[in-house]
Amino acid sequence: MLSERQIKHLSAFLKPRMSKKRYIHSVNVAYEAIKLARRYGVDEDRAFVAGYLHDCAKELDIDEQRELAQQCDLDVEKEELETPPLLHAIAGAVTVKTQLSIEDEGVLQAIRYHTTAAPNLPPLAQVIYLADLISADRDYKDVKKMRKVAYDSLEEAMLEALSYAISDDVKKGSYITKSTWGAYNEFIGKMKSNKKKKESE
Repeated sequence: MLSERQIKHLSAFLKPRMSKKRYIHSVNVAYEAIKLARRYGVDEDRAFVAGYLHDCAKELDIDEQRELAQQCDLDVEKEELETPPLLHAIAGAVTVKTQLSIEDEGVLQAIRYHTTAAPNLPPLAQVIYLADLISADRDYKDVKKMRKVAYDSLEEAMLEALSYAISDDVKKGSYITKSTWGAYNEFIGKMKSNKKKKESE
């Protein structure tokens, strides 16, 4: 369990960086991440930290976000640098590492990919991707369905979430990153493989 002192330290860093609405969202994602982590055997403290800090760069100036994103150790696609709504996740991972000295690669990866996902994401990053999508403050049309699926199966939830994200991007005329397509294809493959196994049993 994180100590009260550790939580206060994170709060003192995060609160001044964002609006009240964004902070409430961050808290909601952190606690949703804990519940999902408990469901899928993921470390709850790491899930809380990644969920709590996932949007820490969201309200920085776009040029500052892009500058930080270009410093990221993890791969960054050209399309991400040209899509402002995607920059904050990459910038957030850099911010957490440089300003909070968090070196946990799993936490950094979860923050970096919470908007796009990517192939071969560990369960922690999947939990954060889903927690951001189903947190208590979300109210989009299919959120109730997404919340139910999220606790039924991690793989099915990721496929459902990625399908929703890709469809939404297409409607908006936005770029779809290679990492998002790769993650979608990975989970489609897993579902097809699982179906074949069941049929052969």
